[in-house]
Amino acid sequence: MKKISNYIWDYRFSYLGAVLSLLIAVTLDMAAPRLTARVVDDVIVGGKTGELKYLLLGFLGVGLGRCIFQYVKEYTFDKNGARISGDMRRDLFRHIQSLSADFFDRTNTGELMARVKEDIDHIWDAVGYVGMLLIEVFYHTGIILVCMCMINRKLAMLSAAAMLLCGTVAVMMERKLGAVYEAISEENAVLNTVAEENLGGVRTVKAFAREAFEIDKFLSHNKRYYDLNMAQSKVFVRYYPVFTVISKVLPLLTLLVGGRFVIGGEMTLGEMTAFVEYSMNIVWPMEMLGWLTNSFSSAVASNRKIRKIYEETPTVTEVTNPVKLQDVRGKVCFDHVSFHKADQHEILRDITFTVEAGKTLGIMGTTGAGKTSIIQLLQRMYDATGGAIYLDDVDIRSLTLEQLRTSVSFVMQDVFLFSDTIGDNIKLGKKRYLDFKTVRKASTDAQASGFIERMEKQYDTVIGERGVGLSGGQKQRISIARALSKKNPILVLDDSTSALDTETEQTIQQTLAKLESTTKIIIGHRISAVRGADEILVLADGAIAERGTHEELLRKRGLYYETYQSQYGELSEAGAAAHMDGPGGEAQGKQVRERGGETDVLQFI
Repeated sequence: MKKISNYIWDYRFSYLGAVLSLLIAVTLDMAAPRLTARVVDDVIVGGKTGELKYLLLGFLGVGLGRCIFQYVKEYTFDKNGARISGDMRRDLFRHIQSLSADFFDRTNTGELMARVKEDIDHIWDAVGYVGMLLIEVFYHTGIILVCMCMINRKLAMLSAAAMLLCGTVAVMMERKLGAVYEAISEENAVLNTVAEENLGGVRTVKAFAREAFEIDKFLSHNKRYYDLNMAQSKVFVRYYPVFTVISKVLPLLTLLVGGRFVIGGEMTLGEMTAFVEYSMNIVWPMEMLGWLTNSFSSAVASNRKIRKIYEETPTVTEVTNPVKLQDVRGKVCFDHVSFHKADQHEILRDITFTVEAGKTLGIMGTTGAGKTSIIQLLQRMYDATGGAIYLDDVDIRSLTLEQLRTSVSFVMQDVFLFSDTIGDNIKLGKKRYLDFKTVRKASTDAQASGFIERMEKQYDTVIGERGVGLSGGQKQRISIARALSKKNPILVLDDSTSALDTETEQTIQQTLAKLESTTKIIIGHRISAVRGADEILVLADGAIAERGTHEELLRKRGLYYETYQSQYGELSEAGAAAHMDGPGGEAQGKQVRERGGETDVLQFI
């Protein structure tokens, strides 16, 4: 992680100018009481009225100088704070993007949103306006004490004692607030997560009439967040009155003690007037100290949270000298691959298969059998814990992640569409390279152009977050169009036609069959999705239970056959016989056709 000091160092010359402006502005501010002393001693008491015009010009110069340098320092500090927060947010987001899938398995989206937004904003305050005020408070206080000592050291001791008391109280308050800010930051992340999940799944909430439950859940975390902020306020309220009392009492004591010194001849009336001005001018740093300590504690707590994310490292990494494939053909080989996540049971074990370039592999199995995990390993979302995976006979761990992942077009089971135009969703990943003709051709092949072109703005139609407003089938077809438009050597469809009607699915299957140079891996629960594959794998409990073509698996009368029966009912017996029993099977198939009404079954047989 790049330290905050390093970010500040990147803008060191700008900060140097800002600090210099701050010092000049404060120094000019301290010159005003000295001019006041001259007016009292020389003009009012001494009767030197001729000096008044020069002293007034001095006040004018001080006012103009303070106006200019105050503007420069505030603008520069604010600008630097915004630039540093932008850099930090950019670097943090890049680091999060570099982390592997296992990090996101155990980290809530709401927590990451809190780190990227609220915590960076707290640091922005610290390196911007709050940081400026902290520097100003310390320099302001120091120069005032020097000016006071130059006038009367005895009286200056009174102000120094008041400052020491304020500093002690500020340190005590900061220690109390540190722990509270840690808890507030944590609860803020939880609150964001609850809100994000609830709003993202609002249709599910309404479908199950869980509004009351979800409201109570949100309110419980909101109450916790409220209680923590009240605890913060109680700490602040407990200590802040000390600053207020001191700031009000100090000028009064200065006037009383200073008056005795004037009567005793130890000070002039003008010096006492200047000293009172200084004591009044030292009030605001005392009042600001508590608030600044409060804000700075928040920034420190936020920085600790961000550091924890930077301590995370990607588990999937690239080799130092990766192999660069000049032309990816699309041959995929799994060689005795096993996989399990940390502290979990084995998900895949001893998976071995080879898909030659341009061929089709079908994968079936019950939910949780490990179908999707095979694809995640192929894309190196995770690394296999045993065995090896090869692309064109090269271990995928020797390739760059960019080349590997851009070689695979992936239609996910859980379709994710961005809040963008339909055209840009289809061009995702290659917006600069895909023209409209390619997008429309892919949409037509995916059977999506029909409903898209009926829309008022067609491909320029902006869809809602995650495709809100589109049906499940429409979202799947856009996702398929997205994959087809890339024309990558490997195409993976993870149960991507589950929301489509039979006719549309068949048309898309015919389109896929024409992609002769593309390696296709099709995961599905429907027999119709995989029956045309060159080889079909049936997974059970993370292992390959059966393998073969559609006809071979039917003849085995195993898991695949049972799935076939469950999907097509008792009539599948007669259809399957056509594949298994030779002439007798053909006769049975004929009997089925004679019964009529079995068009759907026959077209899959």
